[in-house]
Amino acid sequence: MSTTPFTDLVQPAPAGPALAASARGLTKTYGRGDAQVHALRGVDLDVPAGRFTAVMGTSGSGKSTLMHCLAGLDQPTAGSVTIAGRRLDGLGDDELTRFRRDHVGFVFQAFNLLPMLIAGQNILLPFELAGRKVDAGVRARYDEVVATLGLGDRLGHRPGELSGGQQQRVAIARALVAQPAIVFADEPTGNLDSDTSAEVLGFLRRCVRELGQTVVMVTHELDAAAYADDVVVLADGTVRAHLVEPDADRLVATLRPSGTGHLGTGGHGGVAR
Repeated sequence: MSTTPFTDLVQPAPAGPALAASARGLTKTYGRGDAQVHALRGVDLDVPAGRFTAVMGTSGSGKSTLMHCLAGLDQPTAGSVTIAGRRLDGLGDDELTRFRRDHVGFVFQAFNLLPMLIAGQNILLPFELAGRKVDAGVRARYDEVVATLGLGDRLGHRPGELSGGQQQRVAIARALVAQPAIVFADEPTGNLDSDTSAEVLGFLRRCVRELGQTVVMVTHELDAAAYADDVVVLADGTVRAHLVEPDADRLVATLRPSGTGHLGTGGHGGVAR
């Protein structure tokens, strides 16, 4: 088992690629006085475009708070977030809502599909809600995403007629169809069994490789993180390690405390990176 100190594990993001998102001095504090909680403590982070980044940490490490601040769902106490070259702290509430709609995609544990709509309608729902036309360009992207996620024979089915993995793939397609600058996935396999989780994670990898999508996934599972290009480890609201293209053995050696069997391992089996 590796005893490499965390301070030796923080690596720079790969040189050269454009950034889909970045954070500088990101701080988030809840409460006051003795009840004050420091969820984030001056986090600096670069998210390269066109890569799959996993954010890991135990409960209370700040990983979900980091995702919410990066995605513009929550405002940091201090520091700045930039997505697709635009600083979020300069946007008003309405501007931020429009910016998220146009540039950010979301995938959550609960698939959040409308049960009365068929899969194809759920995928295109963001365009309907925004009053945006589904033109030839959108239709081409829709067809590309559907093919990549293997949903061609499920588009006419309602969510209740789909398996959990199929529902999550529909949710991923909905997040991708507008070609967002970045997609945030919050524990996307949390409600799935191990075999279905591996399937969904494999499709997320395909979206990065074949569609050039940027994905940031929050997870506590080592096996899920092994699908990522980059793994950022949070502890006590700070970045304790940033691993670039780690293999599964390195993840285990780095993340599992000595003498324990887990930091949360889902048993997804072999990883095809």
